[in-house]
Amino acid sequence: MKSRGLILFALLGASLISGVAVVSQKHQSRMLFVQLQSAIAERDALDIEWGQLQLEQSTWATHARIEEVATQRLGMRKPQAGSSVILREGQ
Repeated sequence: MKSRGLILFALLGASLISGVAVVSQKHQSRMLFVQLQSAIAERDALDIEWGQLQLEQSTWATHARIEEVATQRLGMRKPQAGSSVILREGQ
């Protein structure tokens, strides 16, 4: 009789520990899922920002924009047709 009660008590304890472990794992799983969703949202925001930066870079790097900056800010101008000298290697 005593051994039967001891076995029953051990099974009850094991069942209780198992139940607590299941609840703990489920909670951890949900927390990790929330972190995953947050990371995915951050990745999507960074992808959008990257696309905007690429568009901005292509806008700033157009030939017309470079020529405008060279003329206005740097005071550069195109050389006159007669002022260019072409040098050839070996002469």
